[in-house]
Amino acid sequence: MNRERVAELVRELLVELGEDPEREGLEKTPLRVAKAYEFFTSGYSGSVDEIVNKAVFESHANNMIILRDIEVFSLCEHHMLPFFGRCHVGYVAKDKVLGLSKLARIVDLYARRLQVQERLTDQVAREIMTVTNAEGVGVVMECRHLCMMMRGVEKQNSVMTTSSVLGDFHDDPPVRAEFLHLLNHRQS
Repeated sequence: MNRERVAELVRELLVELGEDPEREGLEKTPLRVAKAYEFFTSGYSGSVDEIVNKAVFESHANNMIILRDIEVFSLCEHHMLPFFGRCHVGYVAKDKVLGLSKLARIVDLYARRLQVQERLTDQVAREIMTVTNAEGVGVVMECRHLCMMMRGVEKQNSVMTTSSVLGDFHDDPPVRAEFLHLLNHRQS
């Protein structure tokens, strides 16, 4: 990303909105916004190989592995407004397990792009399936969308839930039921 060009565009936007980009509070805003968008969209410049970095380990256990409540922050591709919430990832290991932090990093890689929640959920599930060669993968995402909360229908309490289930999570109802049961079973 050309940070200086983006800052210039933000400056132009401020003028079009009727603001003075030279006033005290806005002097550095174009560059701050450019830096923020560079971070918000850093998923375009990353790769799963860099993230995983050989942190896939042999495992003889055939267990369901779940990481719950991964924070998600992304930008809606329709309005470029944030959506945020939680992502829950589960997979049944065949012969490989993935380093735990790598699950969250894969979520971040895809979330740091202009997105729709439905595609984001599917991308995370497919990538984890590919990296782990799992028997099955399930991903559930629950997010609040500022494009629904701040404008349009202005529904501040709405939460969108999406899921993607692959392999055994799709084909084997008891496996899917176990995943959903474990997601709903909260520790106190």
